[in-house]
Amino acid sequence: MKLTDPTAEYKRRLSDRETRRDICLARIRLVGYFRLVTALLLIAILWPVFVSKVLPPWCLLLPVGAFGILAYYHERLYRARDRAQRAVTFYERGLERIENRWQGKGNQETSYADDAHLYAKDLDIFGPASLFELLCTARTRAGEETLARWLREPAPHSEILRRQEAVRELRDYLDLREDLSLIGPEVRSAMHPEFMSKWANAPSNLRSRVARIAIAMLVCAMLVVFAYGYFGNNQPLLAILLLLEVVVGLVYKRRVRAVVWSIDEPERELRVLGLALRRTEQESFKSERLRQLQSNLAGKGKRPSQEIAYFLKLVEYLNQRRNQFFIILSGPLLWATQFAFAIEEWRARCGPFIDGWLEAFGEFEALCALAGYAYEHPDDPFPEIVEAVTLLECDELRHPLLLRSACVPNSIRLGGELQLLLVSGSNMSGKSTLLRTVGINVVLAQAGGPVRATRMKLCVLAIGATLRVQDSLQAGVSRFYAEISRLHDTMSLTAGRMPVLFLLDEILHGTNSHDRAIGAEAVVRGLVDRGAIGLVTTHDLALARVAESLRPRALNVHFEDHLEAGRMTFDYRLRPGVVEKSNALELMRAVGLKV
Repeated sequence: MKLTDPTAEYKRRLSDRETRRDICLARIRLVGYFRLVTALLLIAILWPVFVSKVLPPWCLLLPVGAFGILAYYHERLYRARDRAQRAVTFYERGLERIENRWQGKGNQETSYADDAHLYAKDLDIFGPASLFELLCTARTRAGEETLARWLREPAPHSEILRRQEAVRELRDYLDLREDLSLIGPEVRSAMHPEFMSKWANAPSNLRSRVARIAIAMLVCAMLVVFAYGYFGNNQPLLAILLLLEVVVGLVYKRRVRAVVWSIDEPERELRVLGLALRRTEQESFKSERLRQLQSNLAGKGKRPSQEIAYFLKLVEYLNQRRNQFFIILSGPLLWATQFAFAIEEWRARCGPFIDGWLEAFGEFEALCALAGYAYEHPDDPFPEIVEAVTLLECDELRHPLLLRSACVPNSIRLGGELQLLLVSGSNMSGKSTLLRTVGINVVLAQAGGPVRATRMKLCVLAIGATLRVQDSLQAGVSRFYAEISRLHDTMSLTAGRMPVLFLLDEILHGTNSHDRAIGAEAVVRGLVDRGAIGLVTTHDLALARVAESLRPRALNVHFEDHLEAGRMTFDYRLRPGVVEKSNALELMRAVGLKV
């Protein structure tokens, strides 16, 4: 089946949503004029109604009613305008991603991986202009954290296949992704799932059913006595009941206040989650993973969206105590106390399920993020994931963070007898970019998404990389020490049950050439002897003999450069063998250094 052209479809929908927005804006202005005219008409007939009494009082109902209807319609137009504007933003950002103008406009979260992670910073997984920024369209923190976890940790073989199946199915659900993007305000819900879990499962001091019934009966008695006292002159009993209410309010004041203060952030998170769940409940899926997620959300009794809607209604009623017309009555009705009890009863009943709701929807959002990427890159295939063999094969591999037309593709083969590619070449020739290209595509493949290649076949791999190892002044760690620590951690990966992919850039360049040659050979030989596969870059031609000493398990490959009209040019094509020249002196002369 031929996939839809995402650029054409996004532009068509963008134009339609812009038209809707503009129509709403025009109608908003028109209704605003009508409201003004209606208000002036109301003011104009006040004199003939109340002073000259030419008109009967019921004539005021006409402009008042018209003004109310116009105000209601005005509010609906504003909501429709905001929804259309969010849709415009959704498709504008989609086009920015397709046209490689997305950098700095998405989620640039850096907290999901620290310096100790074995590849996150090296491969631009998080932070500005990262894979996470390109992929993440999640509306909830749970969705962000799920996607981040998938990018940090390789999944088992069967799990990757289930994710691929789900992403394939979701790829063409453009309407669903648009609807999810329109839910709630533009600012995402920022509560951490662990805080939400803590709130949902915290013990409650307002769980006494007897107390709740007694308070409701006290309020009912007060209302009955008030009505009777108003007609039958029974104020003393009413005063006693009101005094009892004051005592009850004081007894529960601290606990009620704790409930009221604790629900603001859960309400915001659950509002987004409830709307999103209600939208996803409308779909019928075929893939195993998506059906499983829907099953996890179904449970017994009411659907999660219905339960959340009930909670939000309780919060809405609770907040009515702030209404300037209702605030006088809220005290005698013990309004806050009664709804605090109701909210705590809901939390006791539904709180244990909230973790499951957040987890299930977080996974759904992560799958939608990958599906959006797959839709926007229809030429990117899903990789073949194999078992029982250590393998990495990539045909015409490109970097997913760069525009496809700006990338020079390269193919690599690792596995079986060949375990190491030692990549030599001059400065700026593309060695480090090749390592990042290999690594980030493996991460994308193991998260369940498509890859930037014509074909990719691999087993599940644990990744260790040394492309951006830095020194630390605060920790008192030199760059060399940080690198050998990372090498040690990468070597430790080989003790696990998962094959290892190592990506070592300019290995041990922080020490002298003698120690470097001996150390580099020892590290690389150790990794190869333990069954790992990978790439090592160097511009030190002396290290090329490492591959020669490890034949046939290792192979020398290189990038070339050319000097044309005084300028260095690169074709970024990977070639067999060892590079035969260096461009360091030419580059120094090019920037004006006399050498």
